[in-house]
Amino acid sequence: MSAGQWRGRLRGWWWKLPLLFVVFSVLQVLTLRFVDPIGSPFMLARWVDAALAGNPGFRIHYDFRSLRSISANLPLAVVASEDQNFATHHGFDFNAIEKAQAHNEKMIARAEQRGTPVKRLRGASTISQQTAKNLFLWQGTGPTRWLRKGLEVWYTALIETLWPKRRILEMYVNVAEFGDGVYGAQAAARRFFGKDASALSVAEAARLAAVLPSPKRYSATRPGAYVQRRAQAIQRQMGAVGGAAYLQVLE
Repeated sequence: MSAGQWRGRLRGWWWKLPLLFVVFSVLQVLTLRFVDPIGSPFMLARWVDAALAGNPGFRIHYDFRSLRSISANLPLAVVASEDQNFATHHGFDFNAIEKAQAHNEKMIARAEQRGTPVKRLRGASTISQQTAKNLFLWQGTGPTRWLRKGLEVWYTALIETLWPKRRILEMYVNVAEFGDGVYGAQAAARRFFGKDASALSVAEAARLAAVLPSPKRYSATRPGAYVQRRAQAIQRQMGAVGGAAYLQVLE
């Protein structure tokens, strides 16, 4: 086959690639509505990073558990901490995005006036968005980060359409990173508190939720002042969002 014929064949496939991706991603999300994942790209990337850094003995700690096998305290704590409108939005919380933008602009302006580094900026990613990123995508830097953000929107829309809210929350508490290489409720409960996820107390669940913004920087077992303050605030918010009864109304 000549070079011109190969180019012609390739041109004939270009328009099919987006369609193939749509079909693949829909099947992928539909499958994971019913099948528990054995891992995620984030876990694989972390293992590869450790191997390249000369740490071949590094292990990923991950043990999927159904929502029924996890103390209600943990999913409630992450909702109180990360996304209090989880039950009512459709994947994106536009009010939270506007508030976060206003807050961050103010913090950046203050830092510039003082000539100091910008302190903690506020994010507005919903639990649905974080689930889409943690389960299907990668962190990314530069152009790959913007590609990931675009795909994150697509996967967020898919899981909101094809999964019930309980499945989204179940998946999130199983693939979220609670410590370096420690993914999910069961692995975190065993590693940090020596117990099963079903036995997590309110205080322990709040501490796990408190480290989620930066699980490699903060520790649930040796909480500093920031994690302690945040955990206490999360405990108060757990009651404000409705307590354990909140989970019962999720579809």
